[in-house]
Amino acid sequence: MTTVLDVLDFSISTVDGLSLTRCDRLTAGKGCIIGVVGPSGSGKTTLLRGIAGALPNGPLTVRGSLAVLGKPVLALPANELRQFRREHVGFVGQDPASRLNPRMRIRHLLAEAAGGKQFSAQLILADVGLPATEELLRRKPGQLSGGQQRRVALARALVRRPDVLLLDEPTVGLDAALRKRLCGLLRDRAEEGTTILLACHDMPLIEELVDEVVDLGASAGVPEVLTDHRAPDAGGDEVLRVDGLSAWVDSRRRTPILHGVDLRLTSRGALAVVGVSGSGKTTLARAITGLHKYIEGRIALGEALMPLRVQRRGPAQRRRIQLIPQDPLGTLNPSRTVGATLSRPLRLYRKVSARELPIQITGLLDTVGLAEEFSERYPHELSGGQRQRVAIARALAADPDILICDEITSSLDASTTEDIMNVLGELRSRRDVALIVITHDIPLAIRHTGTTLVLEEGRVVRAGATSEVLGSSRPPSMARPSSG
Repeated sequence: MTTVLDVLDFSISTVDGLSLTRCDRLTAGKGCIIGVVGPSGSGKTTLLRGIAGALPNGPLTVRGSLAVLGKPVLALPANELRQFRREHVGFVGQDPASRLNPRMRIRHLLAEAAGGKQFSAQLILADVGLPATEELLRRKPGQLSGGQQRRVALARALVRRPDVLLLDEPTVGLDAALRKRLCGLLRDRAEEGTTILLACHDMPLIEELVDEVVDLGASAGVPEVLTDHRAPDAGGDEVLRVDGLSAWVDSRRRTPILHGVDLRLTSRGALAVVGVSGSGKTTLARAITGLHKYIEGRIALGEALMPLRVQRRGPAQRRRIQLIPQDPLGTLNPSRTVGATLSRPLRLYRKVSARELPIQITGLLDTVGLAEEFSERYPHELSGGQRQRVAIARALAADPDILICDEITSSLDASTTEDIMNVLGELRSRRDVALIVITHDIPLAIRHTGTTLVLEEGRVVRAGATSEVLGSSRPPSMARPSSG
């Protein structure tokens, strides 16, 4: 068997001794599929980045050996490493939007990745479950949902047919039908000789797909007794009212992505928004927070109508609705420490003095399960799950009335997911915070939300009590493959 990946006693740490990853042994031959598992923060992402020769910035201590196709990638000169990666390695990280040039159209992003090789844009898009249409090829990344962006990033990695394919949380943002398609695609590529490394918390995917598992830490399972935070949803004052909300891809309004959406949210309520990838869930979140340009309709906080664009909302209105995105790496300033990131909304919205900032920052970190020393770290020094916790803490720093959570647990292990959702449930009870939870995780929605809205092709096809909408069976739109 030809050894494609060979990792032995490999570790990466910061100069002050903080361990970023450790892998005692990993070997993979041609066409093997290896699963890398472990709890959030165990170093899965850093290991994949090491194999790709793309370590985080800053001084690091690297020990042990790591070779890809016999090449010591971390010891290669910069120009040789770039050439090696272009020819042999495909890498799709947790935050694909941060790697897609927002000014380029999908057609040009694929052509750039192909590097002059002949390819069919239609076929590669069909492989990843995207509609092979001229209209989609003309779009830019910002005009796609999070799940669609992830699939474009995967298409870019596949278009060159690399020898090694590294995928970090590949099923994030994908519904069941697209997840099944991804499994088939990866099996096909492995049979053609591609060596695949998956780092993820999707244990059913690992069990179904991989040839061997490398565990970077003792994974904790979901606690047997799960807290149910659905009550109280009934009887609270209405805090958010959305009427006839429609949205388009661009100013010409040729491609609608939301069609007359209505929703209601009460104080301390929790509303789940579910639907297949591309059904409009993320667009709805961005529209409510005023971040999507091309919309019409009415959005009211309590009795007061709000401007549709965030630029026209006052500080008090912006404070009351906070969005926690599904790609925290793309929204956390890489040059700011966690403490500096949290201090900005504390000063802006709550007028916290410089003397009080350290205490408030420590309290926020404790709320999301991070130790005080995390305030001195930078985003690149955190795991995907830790970055997501920081994003939640940043939203809480504004002391909001409404938190819109866009797939915020998709990159977390099962135990951490429950911890985060329980934290949010406690915030509902203690602070009267209301939640909009955008998710593909139906069991999570059942456990933690009281009402559910189902989107299909930008339209509300079902809404009501979560126990009725999701409790007995999946709604129709969650059971069918999606082209979007």
